[in-house]
Amino acid sequence: MMPKDTNAHGTIFGGVILSYIDQAGAVEAKRHGAEFLVTVAMREVVFHEPVNVGDLVSLYTSLVRIGRTSITVSVEVFSQTGEGIGSRVKVTEAEVTYVNLDKNRRPAPIGAPIGGGGAGIETAPKFCGKSGRAAAKCRFKV
Repeated sequence: MMPKDTNAHGTIFGGVILSYIDQAGAVEAKRHGAEFLVTVAMREVVFHEPVNVGDLVSLYTSLVRIGRTSITVSVEVFSQTGEGIGSRVKVTEAEVTYVNLDKNRRPAPIGAPIGGGGAGIETAPKFCGKSGRAAAKCRFKV
């Protein structure tokens, strides 16, 4: 991230972190069969520590629950000073709920084909996460 992502105090805007939480959660949801996702809720995000330019930010995800058409993912955000060599602190955490949609943008069962020949939307950057059911780890240098 560049200084354009900072507020008047020189720390990263909370909205930038919220965007990363949404993207990291979507990667985890896709691992569990969701394809065409929309975010419907992000539960209580409280920022405990600021993130400064130059900090390394890591996001860890885990599955909370899968419903018929919805999926909820937990995301924890940590920051390390000194480009990742300093102390690590928890910045925030959130539970994010997504709904899986079909090609007509109606709720669709998770794991069911969405049809329409690739109508799914890529919701997160490809560098964020590895395959498998283990907790995902996404790292961003800010």
